Amino acid sequence: GMLLAIFGTGCLILSVVTSVRAARVRMRYESWHLLHLYAYLGVALALPHQLWTGQAFTSSRAASIFWWVLWASASASIVIWRVLLPLWRSLRHQLRVTTVVQESPDTFSVYMTGRRLDLLPMRAGEFGVWRFLGSRGWSRANPYSLSAAPDGRSLRITVKSLGDNSGRVPQIRTGARVMFEGPYGRLTSRTRTKHSVALIGAGVGVAPLRSLAEGMHYAPGDAVLLHRFSGEPLFHRELEVLARERGLRVLWLPGRRRSSSSWLGDGVGQADDVTALRHWVPDISTRDVYICGPSAWTTSVIRSCRKAGVRRDQIHVEMFGW
Repeated sequence: GMLLAIFGTGCLILSVVTSVRAARVRMRYESWHLLHLYAYLGVALALPHQLWTGQAFTSSRAASIFWWVLWASASASIVIWRVLLPLWRSLRHQLRVTTVVQESPDTFSVYMTGRRLDLLPMRAGEFGVWRFLGSRGWSRANPYSLSAAPDGRSLRITVKSLGDNSGRVPQIRTGARVMFEGPYGRLTSRTRTKHSVALIGAGVGVAPLRSLAEGMHYAPGDAVLLHRFSGEPLFHRELEVLARERGLRVLWLPGRRRSSSSWLGDGVGQADDVTALRHWVPDISTRDVYICGPSAWTTSVIRSCRKAGVRRDQIHVEMFGW
């Protein structure tokens, strides 16, 4: 019992150490995710020692019953929500890959279809955790956001080649079965508090915003999308269609970040971030703001929005990080 407890404690310490930001940034997502799962193993190995020899469990029958029920409830929640529900949804909807489309030199969209997708509770802006069976690395799941609003017939995610699994997306075969967890995330219309919205994204971070721009309800002119990019913008043609058909206002912000403290590209002039934001979206303080991109960039956008008068409850964020 003591040996299991020591090994379990070691697993928990490993999970904590790899969760520190300085350690995370040096690891691939796939490695971090695998090591993070060792927290479950650590709890499972340490639990017998606590239940059978811990004074809180052996000195009082009531305390023992309370803790046994508490641990059993927590364990059941993990099994139900992390294992059984994803498995049931994957088997129920039978997702398969229909095609993989190259959007840019390092970015690809994966189109999927399945059974009764109208019953899948997935909204524009949310993300899932995906496994593509039959492909190399299928045992390691990765989180990717929807880049198109669900229509009850198909789903689309867009992936940038950053890690091992995302780099293999172009090799996913047509017809591959898909296992998934989710949906997850708060970057949806459910968090909306205002009549009008501003969507601000960088690079592939525009993917969930692209799905929101399609799936949200808004009158012409009530939604504006700021797309910061280097090279070519993603979804250029699709966003132009949404601008023409839905009245979405799109602002293209080209160039590399002009400094580490600015979220703007070097192709938009020399005005400071807050001045530029207020110029492009004068009523920014009266809008809900949806932001998606790399962590440091997103933090800079949030800082500008706050200085421009946007309240915290109007800011909704999805960061591409772990």
